Amino acid sequence: MTVIPDAAKKVPMMFRAQINGRCQIQRLVPGADEQDAIRWADEWVDKAYPNLPELSSEVQTRTYTLTWRFITNSGQDEGVIRPVIGARGWPFYPGSSMKGIFRRACTKEQAELYCGKTLPGGEVEPGILRFHGGYPTDTAWTENLVDIVHPQQNWQVKNGNKESGAFIQISLYKPELRFGISSNAKDVDWQTVWSIWEKALSTGIGCRVCAGYGQPQHHTGNIIYQGRIKGQGQAAKLIDGTGEFRANVFRAALRGHALRIFGGLTNADMADRIVNNLFGSVQGKGNIGLLGMSFRDSRLEIDTFGRGSYAQPTYNVEGELVWLLASQLANSQQEDVLKKLVADLTRFAMLLGGFGKSWRRADHRLFYEEYYEEGYKPLIGCHWQWLGERSLIRDVQVRKLEQVGEFIDKVQQTAQDWMQLQGITPNPAQTTSWREAWHPQNVQVWGRQASEREDSEAIFWLHGPYQEAISRLQPEGSIYRSSITGQMGQIGRLWHRMYPLVRLVKDPKNPNKPIPKITPGYLELLTLFPDDSPESKQFVQFLNSQQNRPKGFEKLWP
Repeated sequence: MTVIPDAAKKVPMMFRAQINGRCQIQRLVPGADEQDAIRWADEWVDKAYPNLPELSSEVQTRTYTLTWRFITNSGQDEGVIRPVIGARGWPFYPGSSMKGIFRRACTKEQAELYCGKTLPGGEVEPGILRFHGGYPTDTAWTENLVDIVHPQQNWQVKNGNKESGAFIQISLYKPELRFGISSNAKDVDWQTVWSIWEKALSTGIGCRVCAGYGQPQHHTGNIIYQGRIKGQGQAAKLIDGTGEFRANVFRAALRGHALRIFGGLTNADMADRIVNNLFGSVQGKGNIGLLGMSFRDSRLEIDTFGRGSYAQPTYNVEGELVWLLASQLANSQQEDVLKKLVADLTRFAMLLGGFGKSWRRADHRLFYEEYYEEGYKPLIGCHWQWLGERSLIRDVQVRKLEQVGEFIDKVQQTAQDWMQLQGITPNPAQTTSWREAWHPQNVQVWGRQASEREDSEAIFWLHGPYQEAISRLQPEGSIYRSSITGQMGQIGRLWHRMYPLVRLVKDPKNPNKPIPKITPGYLELLTLFPDDSPESKQFVQFLNSQQNRPKGFEKLWP
């Protein structure tokens, strides 16, 4: 008998048990020469047939493109999220899943006609439609399969404790999918059938649709907010070192800001409950949130900034951010307030910070170019702004410093209105102890008007003293590498934002209609969560002393 040495190591990863030492797709091992997920995906792609599985000529098909990644969880490997694999080794969206979301988009009569019903005696009467699922249309699905998930909520908002390290899942990147439906009945109204399917598809397909996964290019009927934006910053780095702009940064930002706002209006358990109801949760038995999100990029450039060990992938992106109603509300009043809440949270995120990695800092490439002239330096910050006339008129709620506090009050009031509609009484006297809870005793917002990009003041304070020492007159003041600015492994307590200043002017052709005018100026905003450290107390004292001086910051809120 021939003995094959190390026979177990020659078994393809797909057929190994998901245990340590055999195969663990979801595990990201720092410094490993090869991750199990990379080998698993390479072996899968290598053996998959090159041609798309063909459907019968009797099957009606339509093709749709998804805006970002698409996840289906096969459920075949414990603890691992990886696609359902069908004919010829191709990933697919199962017909049973397709039928399920199609049925939810139907009226009662349509559901019984198309999907079937249960008769009084318990016998099942099938519907007239058969759902064949969806397959990718070409082999582009084989690229960028390995996806990274990195939980950040507690680390960013609450107490600085990381929930877990990064882990891996397998998903398809911006696939084009062909869906099939057939029927044995005659005279099927296929226009109605496909319109129902498009309504169902608008809710997203697969897993994590609320975070932007599985969302189509076009939505019908469930949009509660949309606005055009553009931004630049650090792209997420995948396992192979390539960069990717990850659309779920928008959901992460709004969920975080919702926690901050509600965390300043009620206790921790209630704030978590409100936010979980809005965005969904895996806590306990889990729940589907009211909100879904989609980002349709119209321009996306992935590049690299820096050299050597500081080389970092970057993005430059433009697109439309869309928030969707994923569940039914009790009444129209709740829907009206929810629309205001989502719009306010989106504008709050744009006013005071940004999205994605290093969102608490303004992009140093724009506002502190000399920083990179001193040698090899890591990329810091991001920059986002509204795009297009509609958003520049509607979404820009702050056009001068005195409007900042008014807008923040408005966001808090909208949050309180939402709470009351849920039967929850706001109680700012008993709030959370989270580091970034939005309460007048916990946060301060300061601002000044900068005439141009080079006119930023605070960006230099992140790397050096804000006050030079004068012998026997004043000590040096610095927040550099303190609890205020943070450092490696520590979230700071200061946000720095350069918010583009947009004015409204009269349209010469129509004096009754304002038009937006982008100016060279910015509102330079500091959001500070003071602590009891000497650096924090001295910094607040310094800001107060500079309020009436040239280039000094004014306290805008509270």
